[in-house]
Amino acid sequence: MSAEKDKIEAMRHSTAHVLASAVQRLWPEAKFGVGPVIEHGFYYDIDTGDKPISEEHFKKIEKEMRKIVNEDQVFEHSTKSIEEAIAWAKNNNQNYKLELLNDLKRQGTTSASDIDPSQLGAESEGSAIEEVGFYTNGGFTDLCRGPHVTSTGQIGAFKLMKVAGAYWRGKEDNPQMQRLYGVAFETKEELKEHLQMLEEAKARDHRKIGKDMDLFVFSDLVGPGLPLWTPRGTVIRREIDRFINEMREEHGYSPVEIPHITKKDLYEKSGHWSKFGDELFSIATREGHEFVMKPMNCPHHTQIYASTKRSYRDLPIRYSDTTMVYRDEQTGELSGLSRVRSITQDDAHVFCRRPDIAVEANRIWDMIETLYGSIGMDVTPELSFMDPEHPENYGGDTESWEFAQKTLADLSNERLGQKLEATLGEAAFYGPKIDFQARDALGRTHQVATIQLDLVQPQNFDLSCINEQGEDERIVMIHAAIAGSLERFISVLLEHTAGRLPTWMAPEQLRLITVSGEDKDMIDYAHDLATEARSMGIRVHVDDSAESVGKKIRESSKQKVPYIVVIGEQEVSTNQLSPRIREDLMVGDKEVSMAADNFLQSLSNEIKSRTLKSSM
Repeated sequence: MSAEKDKIEAMRHSTAHVLASAVQRLWPEAKFGVGPVIEHGFYYDIDTGDKPISEEHFKKIEKEMRKIVNEDQVFEHSTKSIEEAIAWAKNNNQNYKLELLNDLKRQGTTSASDIDPSQLGAESEGSAIEEVGFYTNGGFTDLCRGPHVTSTGQIGAFKLMKVAGAYWRGKEDNPQMQRLYGVAFETKEELKEHLQMLEEAKARDHRKIGKDMDLFVFSDLVGPGLPLWTPRGTVIRREIDRFINEMREEHGYSPVEIPHITKKDLYEKSGHWSKFGDELFSIATREGHEFVMKPMNCPHHTQIYASTKRSYRDLPIRYSDTTMVYRDEQTGELSGLSRVRSITQDDAHVFCRRPDIAVEANRIWDMIETLYGSIGMDVTPELSFMDPEHPENYGGDTESWEFAQKTLADLSNERLGQKLEATLGEAAFYGPKIDFQARDALGRTHQVATIQLDLVQPQNFDLSCINEQGEDERIVMIHAAIAGSLERFISVLLEHTAGRLPTWMAPEQLRLITVSGEDKDMIDYAHDLATEARSMGIRVHVDDSAESVGKKIRESSKQKVPYIVVIGEQEVSTNQLSPRIREDLMVGDKEVSMAADNFLQSLSNEIKSRTLKSSM
């Protein structure tokens, strides 16, 4: 971590403590959970009992926070023995801190994922840790490892943003606390810029755009996290999928189809059950068999490969499959298309030998860059490796992991001409990854595509080929997702473009507007033109309603239609059209006038070539 990042994170961590200090002054009986640093700011989980905090209290809390900052209180570090710390938590009625301290005493960690759930917060006679750290500013003391700034006076500009419910330690059976979110920056100018960006992000929220453009809906009867796609939204999904499949067909991928349910045995053998069993939708049959809704596709694809003996001459074998998977996400974590329960993956798996890995992975990388280039987004690759401190979280042996990680590192180094630093702990349990981050128009990054190298699944499922010597040779799997999740991809795309989709992907590419809703010649001309446009693969709609032209144009603009043509007497008599080109598509500011046939041909060519700008 850079020194500058260390500095801002220490300041944000300190701001979280100042928030807790202010809440303690205003709600003396408050009980505190945890208050970590997050992107752009911080949060603190707080329990104020029967006197909950609302956003109406934010001004009062911020005023108290500024008082604490102006008091320039020193952040004093101290330590206590684990027994003294437990006594402190009991004496101050801080039961959440007490639970954390008991976990530290017993196992030396507060990470719920590393502790047997039945043992969370349980007291223990032994002690895995002898001493813990505290920080005190003014009258507020908190269990904390730091780091902090020297004093509260060094805290910059901040603002409380929202309050949300949060189950203690993410467990639904635990008490629900209130999570207060805030942002913090070194200067008021940086804070102002960030708040302006958030306003722009609100205007670009894909949920709002999706409603305005009639792309998708959610139904209480169907359930949260289960989007329903309208005809217009389905066009976008199919265009993305068609583009990806065209690229895959060029590289020799074969489409396959798999069922949406499976016996749990499949995931027990793959290793997914022990890792993700609690996140799966289970199905009990009438005969008492246990099935699950598939949360991923790779184990199914292994069974297609394993259905017959393979020769080295058959490899590489490449399967592609755009299909839904299902995951039992918690309701509070669902968010529009960004986090759903039914996830459409453009999934593909390559079964190959070790010498084939670099060629196959580079082809996938090419497809990723092509897709994101076609929508005007840059992608940045990141290496995701295993956490060497916790090898128990991963399948396979040390030698396989060392080979797989070195292979991806060498591949990325050779392709980029520079060494990528690996992020430890972000690998899949079956192998390392190259994850791709896309940066949107607001400067936000989103994890999208991925290339994953898997030596564990071939071992689990005994996948091999007959090599040149007539012997069984263990193969490798490459997992490839170009868009990743179509739902997440479209949410990122809508917010990046503010709904102004590239012409090739737009649900409606051309709208023909008649000046009159009663003039037969105008209406017939518009519909004849639309028929010709459809024959050329153009998605077109005719608005021959009795509404004013201005209102029709405004409605078309709201739908972000790339091309609008108003048809009046002159257009009918001359067969010359003057299209209104959506502003972001225009190369210059010159008005265009052209024969109808030429216009349609130019538009058709633009769609087929998947360009980002108008060709007119």
